[in-house]
Amino acid sequence: MTTTAPAPLVPGTVILDETVAPRGPWSAIVAAGDVLTIVDLYGNQAVDTLFYGAADTTVRYSAQVTIAAQRSLFLTTGSVIRDQEGAPMMTIVADEVGNHDTIGGACSQESNTLRYGHHTRHQHACVENFLAEGAKHGLGKRDLVGNVNFFMNVPVDPDGTLGIVDGLSAPGRRLALRAEIDTLVLVSNCPQINNPCNGFDPTAVQMIVTRPEA
Repeated sequence: MTTTAPAPLVPGTVILDETVAPRGPWSAIVAAGDVLTIVDLYGNQAVDTLFYGAADTTVRYSAQVTIAAQRSLFLTTGSVIRDQEGAPMMTIVADEVGNHDTIGGACSQESNTLRYGHHTRHQHACVENFLAEGAKHGLGKRDLVGNVNFFMNVPVDPDGTLGIVDGLSAPGRRLALRAEIDTLVLVSNCPQINNPCNGFDPTAVQMIVTRPEA
């Protein structure tokens, strides 16, 4: 458990500071030049995240373009979140974990049923969070694309096999993303309890937006 109040990873004037409840959704528009710090308050929490152009939500994060541009499946300091045309949306400017997933996807009630059995069908999942929060911004199911899983550890073996294993994060670890355009950030604070992505115990995270001093 963290013992001090979360602080932004990049200095600046705090213009938003909110806690996302365990299993809950969150969204905000981060203005170009502002920095979003995500704090893993208790460690080993997966934060499923989507990015859209604030002025035009048909502009949206592309996992394929982002991966191809940086020639790596994993995100860390210097990684650029890109849209479907290759234009920068956000840049990771600081990172205390060093490895974030681009291919694990978001859990859904359907995928839970297939992977873990029909007894999980009732469980809340990331897709439901995305749909509920996205509806506030006029987004629906057809607008959901592949997402980033911040703090989630998805190693890929040489034969292409991937797994979801214990995270690399720890209580209070942070990463910071600078918006290159006005960006709608849509989050599901992952409610998954059937695999180790959250240590089988979903916990809260902190979202802090700062504006660099002039």
